[in-house]
Parts: sequence; C-alpha cells; structure tokens
Amino acid sequence: MEDGEERKNKDLTSSSIHHSPSGFSDELFNSSEVEDSFQVPPDAPLAVRMRPATLADMVGQEHLLGPGKLLRRTLESDRLSSLILYGPPGTGKTTLALVIARMTAAHFVLINAVLSNVAEMRKIQEDARKLLRHSRRKTVLFIDEIHRFNKAQQDILMPDVESGVIILTGATTQNPSFAIRGPLLSRSIVCELKPLAESHLIRIMKRALSDRKRGLGNLRIEIEPAALEHIAKQASGDARRALNALDVGAMTTPPDGKGVIHFTASVAEESCQKKIVQYDWDEDFHYDTISAFIKSLRGSDVNAAIYWLTKMLYAGEDPRFIVRRLVIFASEDIGNADPQAMILAASGFTAVEFVGMPEARIILAQMVTYLALAPKSNASYMAIERATEDVQSQKTEQVPQHLRSTAYHGAKDLGHGKGYIYPHDHPGQKLNQSYLDKPASYYLPNPVGYEKILLERMRDSKESSSG
Repeated sequence: MEDGEERKNKDLTSSSIHHSPSGFSDELFNSSEVEDSFQVPPDAPLAVRMRPATLADMVGQEHLLGPGKLLRRTLESDRLSSLILYGPPGTGKTTLALVIARMTAAHFVLINAVLSNVAEMRKIQEDARKLLRHSRRKTVLFIDEIHRFNKAQQDILMPDVESGVIILTGATTQNPSFAIRGPLLSRSIVCELKPLAESHLIRIMKRALSDRKRGLGNLRIEIEPAALEHIAKQASGDARRALNALDVGAMTTPPDGKGVIHFTASVAEESCQKKIVQYDWDEDFHYDTISAFIKSLRGSDVNAAIYWLTKMLYAGEDPRFIVRRLVIFASEDIGNADPQAMILAASGFTAVEFVGMPEARIILAQMVTYLALAPKSNASYMAIERATEDVQSQKTEQVPQHLRSTAYHGAKDLGHGKGYIYPHDHPGQKLNQSYLDKPASYYLPNPVGYEKILLERMRDSKESSSG
C-alpha cells in the first residue's frame, strides 16, 4: 500500500505536468519537452536515461542540497521562490529543475530560451494568470539557457515574477551578474552549482554500470578502477561528459568469448579523446583563470603560473591578451625592483606578435618564468595611486614661481623662473630647492632588487636637499 507521501508525489506529477487544466492551452500545458524529460526513450543517451528523478538521487552540490541546506528545505516544504541555477555544463541544472517539477504542487512549464520568443512568453504568462484565478495554482516556469534572452524578453517576465504569478527557475552557464537583468536578479535566489568532484563522477558512473533498467547493468562489463578514474579526471566535473564517455567505451568495445566487455584504461583514453578545458572568452572562466595566473606571478609561484598559462593557451586564449597582461604586470608588480622586466615584457610583446602561435608559447613561457621569479615591488603603482588620490581629493597645487616656464615673451616680467637653481651648475653639491609647495611622499621604494639602489639614492637626495 502506498503511503501518503508517495501518493502525493504521483498525483503532483500527473496533475502538474501531464494534464492541462480545462479551458487552457493544451499545446502549452502539455509540453512535449516536459513529457520527454520524464518519459525517456530506451535509445536516449546514457546521460539522459540516468538523469535523477528525486533529490535523493542527486549526487554532489551538497552546499545547496545537503540536509538542512536552504534550497533543500525550500523544495521539501514546497515553498519555492524564483531561482537562478548557475554553473558549468553537466553539473545538474536541468536535472534539478525537473526534480523541482516532480516535487512542487505548482504547474510546471519548460522552455528553452534559444527556441522561445516573445509571443510564446506572453501566452505562458496569460495562461499562468488564468490558472491562478481559477484554481489558485502558481506556475513554475523553467527557462533553460536564460542568458540567451535579451533585456526586453527578460523585462517581459518582471510583472508576473514580481506578483508571484510565475515562479521563475532559470538555468545559465554564464555569470548571472552579467547575463541577467538586475531587477529580475534581485527577485531571485542565485544558486551556484559547482563542477562535480571526481569521486562524485565515479559514483555516478558506477550507478550507471549497475542499473539494469536505465543504465548498462544488463551488459557484462568488467571495468578497471583506473578507467573510471581517467574518465572522471578528463570530464572536468561534467557528469554528462563522463557518462557519454562511459557509454561510448562500453558500446564500442567487443565482448570476449564469454560475453564480457573488458573496459580498460586504454579504452577509457580512446573514449575521452582530447580533454576539453572549461573556458570562455568573456565570462567567468576567462576572468578567473587570468586572475589565478596574475596572482601566481605575483606570489612568485613559477610552476602555478606556467600551468595557468598552459591552460589558457590550450583552451585557445589569444596570446596577445596574455602578453598585454604581462606588460602591465611587469610595471605594476615588479616595477623598479627589476627594470629589466619591463624591457623583457615589451620585447616579448613584439616577438609574440611577430612569431605567432604555436611557437609564441615558448616566448610566453620565457616571459612568465622570468617575471614570476623577479623581485617584486608595487611601489611605482602605489605612487601613482597616492598622487591620484591627492589630485582628486586635495586642493590643486599651483606651479611654484621658480618652476614656471620662461619660454615665452614676457614670462620673466611676470616673475616666472625667478630663483630657479639649475642643478647642473652644482654637480655633487647640496641643492636646497623645492619642487612642490606642499611636501609629499608618493614613491616609497621597497628594499628589494634594484629598488634598494633607488632607495639609497632617494635618501642621499633628501639629505642633500635638507643640508
């Protein structure tokens, strides 16, 4: 006999997804996308067949779905508010949305932003308002790839999300701060899904290997632990990629005379082919990787810097972008501690432009290793920052009379240049002359590298001018 909770879940699934309320659009509410999501054909890819149907089946994302976590409590109590599910491919965004569809008493509608349009959106909203008036049921609208919606399309959602007629669940691989309109974002809970750990991926693959109904359990597969580990490592946190590789390896490896498929590490390597590095050119992966690269240089970790450089180049990053950042780094973070750094960076910029890839990676490696191990000082950078703050916030300094130009007729009659001491007329002698009416200390050299010498020169100059 079914318990009350099981009956409730079955009732919600059928009434919320498969049946349209009387008087409403069958085309909309009997969505084929949702039907396909729950009624998976036997020849569907393994990753689709193995998609979890309940929270208990979900693997990973413990920071969101672990016991007592906010999102789990929200789903279990069916008090869903608008959500933005954000994370890399294969981390469970669509799966989580379909789990929500099974759990909620609200009506569930699924669309893809790539295929949708304004007319469809307006129809969904109109039907959602009718449904709320007639049966007091809200509509959960899942928009896959919501970042594909332009600003106008996102704005259309605002009134019904604001009033609670529609509970929005959006999935995106791009940072919501850039991809989602501020007003819509402020009315949603942003849930960041993380790349799955290798242990999670191995667990998911083992489940697929043992599942007779949806997975590969009807096949006699003997898989080496090293093969599972290799696929998990190459999948880079993407469950879909891991299951696809497992499926390809299992289905293309002929069984032996006893009908056993031997899934070895070499089979895993062939199934994975080239590792795909998660990277984009104008969003999180791009900025996070270059940030790690610069911070590794600044921290003098030459091996980490070489790794991040290699990842960027492997993913297809423009080497000119990298070398521009190295030129900036040579000035901002090394500065006069090693003046050769700027010379090397500027030369490297020209060389990379002249040589091009793939040989330019060698030039970049030379630049990175030198800059990573060079003595560091941001004194020049901090000097211009301090001076900028003074110029912006303090009274603007006037040029002292003795420093003003005498290059035009009548300047001397105005007193310009009067009292100016020409330093070359006093070589090696103390020169007591001010160049600012208000004393300032902007450049504060660090006692490292060549800047030690500059620090001593500054001290000597100060002593000379004060003597």
